Amino acid sequence: MVVSVLEEMRIRSLGVIDDAVVELSPGFTAVTGETGAGKTMVVTSLGLLLGGRADPALVRIGAKSAVVEGRIAVPSGASAAVRAEEAGAELDDGTLLISRTVSAEGRSRAHVGGRSVPVGLLSELADDLVAVHGQTDQQGLLRPARQRAALDRYAGAAVSRPLAEYTTAYRRLRALTAELDELTTRARERAQEADLLRFGLDEIAGAEPRAGEDAELAAEAERLGHAEALASAASAAHAALAGDPEDPEGVDATTLVAGAGRALDAVRSHDPALAALADRMGEISILLADVSGELAGYADRLEADPRRLAAVEERRAALTALTRKYGQDIAAVVAWAEEGAARLAELDGDDDRIGGLTAERDTVRAELAGLARRLTDARTEAADRFAAAVTEELASLAMPHARVSFALRQQDDPDGVDLDGRTVAYGPHGVDEVELLLAPHPGAPPRPIAKGASGGELSRVMLAVEVVFAGTDPVPTYLFDEVDAGVGGKAAVEIGRRLAKLARSAQVVVVTHLPQVAAFADRQLLVEKTNDGSVTRSGVTVLEGEDRVRELSRMLAGQEDSETARAHAEELLASARSDG
Repeated sequence: MVVSVLEEMRIRSLGVIDDAVVELSPGFTAVTGETGAGKTMVVTSLGLLLGGRADPALVRIGAKSAVVEGRIAVPSGASAAVRAEEAGAELDDGTLLISRTVSAEGRSRAHVGGRSVPVGLLSELADDLVAVHGQTDQQGLLRPARQRAALDRYAGAAVSRPLAEYTTAYRRLRALTAELDELTTRARERAQEADLLRFGLDEIAGAEPRAGEDAELAAEAERLGHAEALASAASAAHAALAGDPEDPEGVDATTLVAGAGRALDAVRSHDPALAALADRMGEISILLADVSGELAGYADRLEADPRRLAAVEERRAALTALTRKYGQDIAAVVAWAEEGAARLAELDGDDDRIGGLTAERDTVRAELAGLARRLTDARTEAADRFAAAVTEELASLAMPHARVSFALRQQDDPDGVDLDGRTVAYGPHGVDEVELLLAPHPGAPPRPIAKGASGGELSRVMLAVEVVFAGTDPVPTYLFDEVDAGVGGKAAVEIGRRLAKLARSAQVVVVTHLPQVAAFADRQLLVEKTNDGSVTRSGVTVLEGEDRVRELSRMLAGQEDSETARAHAEELLASARSDG
């Protein structure tokens, strides 16, 4: 059952297309037209909608940008709908609107459900919505990596589950190997770093600095360096406050304040304001007495001590030597020592760490080898079934004697993993090199399809692969461009028949130049240019009845009005309908 349907595409200023709407429907739709009429732009447009590369050369000459808009029916709860809604898109009554704009300068913008989104989101949606196959995709099938991916896709959970475990172990092994390489290749640098740390820590430990000690010593040095001036100032200040014993007639601040206090006390009962001032004068008197006492004690305690000053300066010089190397002040030096001790412990523990990491690496490598063995076994089993199914499909595509098979190989590598007594190379997808082989006729040795398949054979192999996929891992919509390249006659009829079969379980859109293929379509669209060489809305039409017979006649003989061609076209249509 088709879960999603591409309903419509509007294409503006893309290649030869000025402004056209392509209306699609479930089942099999064939897109036909003269060479150069713009049929392939349908595939190109869908490729843009699904995250394809934005090529500014596609923008129509004279236009500022090309725009492709698509409407896809996506049932609620489908994975594509969920992913789009997670990105902030809104579905309009079960319909997802997608647009892609490519400017002539090469800038690209994408919108899904009315929300601007990264182009990468379109690629994510494509995986669940549409399989696009053009000539470049046929060439892609020639690459071993694509062949391995196709086999894994067919195998399903039998491969995907161990592959997920393998991928986790592979990443862990890569991380362990990188860490071990870093530890061993940089052993000399790390030893040098440890020696420097030891020297610094020994130097700091020998000095035994204390955080804040530098500031305390600076203050003491300042005081000792000016001891005589400080003592003289303190004595003078004390004499001014408490009087000079050698000058009994002198006036001092304490005596004057005491006299002022007594004067106020005599009249304080007559005015509360004056009483308050008298209280304050009393406080001043107490404060003067305290300061005077402290000044006397300070002057008595302070005396010049050249030895102590020399010791302070020597200590300050030792601390300054540390701050020049290890921090802006002694607090920073102490912090450096703490961090350095932790780093030295880490460096000194490298040998033990290397041993532990090596043991863990060997354990993970052994685990990886076991998972690789499971992957190889699962791929081998799936390869036999996949090859048999594709071979059966090829028999229905006018290649009755062709045989498809897979070759799974491993490359020896002394740094690899153990597999059945061999040490083989491994990668992110396992240890297997997967290659699709084709023997086109009896007696022919199986050869890689890159070397053993013609263009027409490759087209049919690709179609056979998709038909097999449709029974195991279908996507809602398939779009083929030139899938019938290099074939004709009976092979073309069989391709049309298999595409019609595929359309029973999915939406199929085919750009074709072969009438034998187009005749099997449930719907046929004609793409035509106007006199100025562009394609407009009126240039994309649905062909029915007599119009479809005329187009098939043109495709058969190049003559729409040839009676022979018309008879052949009607015969093709009748044969296709009878097959359906």
